[in-house]
Amino acid sequence: MHHLPPRPDLDALPADVVAYIEALEALTRTATREEEERAAAPEPSEPPTTVNVITVSAGGLAKRTPRHFYSRQRRGGMGVFGMDAPENDPPAFLLLAEQDAGLTVITDQGRAFRLAVTDVIETPVHGRGKSLWERLTPRPDERIALVVADPLPGQPGAYLAVATRRGQVRRIGSQYLGKSLQPGTVVLNVAEGGPPAAACWTSGGDDLFLMTATGQAIRFAERLVPVRGCLGMRVDPGDVVVGLAATDVDGGVFLASDDGKGTIRLFSGFAANKAPGAGGKVAMKADRLIGAAAVRAQDDLFIISRLGKIIRFAAAEVPPKEGVVQGVNCMALRADECVALAVSPGAG
Repeated sequence: MHHLPPRPDLDALPADVVAYIEALEALTRTATREEEERAAAPEPSEPPTTVNVITVSAGGLAKRTPRHFYSRQRRGGMGVFGMDAPENDPPAFLLLAEQDAGLTVITDQGRAFRLAVTDVIETPVHGRGKSLWERLTPRPDERIALVVADPLPGQPGAYLAVATRRGQVRRIGSQYLGKSLQPGTVVLNVAEGGPPAAACWTSGGDDLFLMTATGQAIRFAERLVPVRGCLGMRVDPGDVVVGLAATDVDGGVFLASDDGKGTIRLFSGFAANKAPGAGGKVAMKADRLIGAAAVRAQDDLFIISRLGKIIRFAAAEVPPKEGVVQGVNCMALRADECVALAVSPGAG
């Protein structure tokens, strides 16, 4: 590494000369930082793919980047900056989708809209997105509550299960959420359980795993949910639903907390209730959980932080557990916190 001599006093120079020197110094710092980042970057984890990593801020700022640009790190790494979002509009949603697929946006008023993945601007890994609202027709007081991508190949897609903040659950047939969806269609009555808080695709014969921010969870068969929906779990005052996952009896669910810890809870160690609507039991010990997603050993896990950093690592690095644990370190944080997670089929 080359060391420069001490910076001389520039006070006697004309202001335009000083400005020019400072601009050159800034360019040099940027080039050095980019060179260091390239040198420290891990090898690509897969060949070029049409699967996109999509990030959406709380205010609807969205971008997409092909998945192969996010190299797999070791569990517990710091990740890479994956979204250039304003400080007052941090990332809120993280999802993966095929380039030719669609997105379902559900607002806090229970209305649904359909977008194509290609409607989201493609940028480099650390890029600034564009607002999704430009392609929707929201009401003045309406906000995005959920963004859900069409299932990836190999993932279930018969129903979209949606849970509200207060624990209401409803299943919506995939045929109602395709290209024929009328913009603004009401798919959820928010008066019954508050705005939507979590969603997942199901096969029609899965078990649902519903979880709150404090780590309380319940498991029950999705077939027990009537057409109009029902109470999935009694949620304590001050607590809210943050995760909904669907898998079979031999599956597992990845849970993550805001402090970067995570675990995989096996269904073999989390008994199913005979009916929805009961109180939950502890699924993971943490101050605040951020989400849940069905996972297999060959999958990859993605986590995004409030500052826009994204880490990708192999699910096989997270020890599956049948009992309650605090989790293992999944993402290193510095004055930051995790806000969302996603699962993707592994790519070698």
